[in-house]
Amino acid sequence: MDTTETPLFPLRSVFFPGGHLSLRIFEPRYLDMVQRCHARGEPFGIVALTSGEEVRRREGEGFQTEAFHDIGTLAHVEHFEQVQAGLIQIRTKGRQRFRVLGSRCLSHGLWVGRLEMLPDDQAVPVPDDLRPAARQLQDLVAGWTTRAALEDLPVQPPYEWEDAGWLANRWAELLPMPVEARQRLMTMDNPLLRLELVVDRLDTITGSANR
Repeated sequence: MDTTETPLFPLRSVFFPGGHLSLRIFEPRYLDMVQRCHARGEPFGIVALTSGEEVRRREGEGFQTEAFHDIGTLAHVEHFEQVQAGLIQIRTKGRQRFRVLGSRCLSHGLWVGRLEMLPDDQAVPVPDDLRPAARQLQDLVAGWTTRAALEDLPVQPPYEWEDAGWLANRWAELLPMPVEARQRLMTMDNPLLRLELVVDRLDTITGSANR
């Protein structure tokens, strides 16, 4: 039985495989964790909060209770910058999804958990009737590149326009929706169904905007 524990970073957002996320690290519980993960080339897990806040807050004689979903995504540090003492800027990429089999909170507030890795999406081509969603995202990216540096864009290469799972994940990150709805999409094992649901939401939003 694997008893290895992975550090966890609960956030008020959902991290998808293939996604990119920049974080400013200043809490003591995460500063050491991020430095160790970067130095060792090891990932940490990002999970979506169900209660509590991203920044640890005192409540009475202790701290506010934190709880989070049991399915999250591994984050690998791609860029690390020590901005100043007590402040680190990182950029991460989402890799494999996992399920938390058991977790515990260490004395200084860092969560660690035993993880079960979940299978990656199967490669499924984008069907013809859903291809407009790929073209819309391509147009968005093309517009962004004229106004911002590539590393600052919310969608990063390599672009996999023909892959249903990749396309679904990128739209799921961008479209406005509650965290719980995003979490449900991230946990779905069927990439084509995930894309269909995302496109339904996209069509609703663009249809409303055009009326």
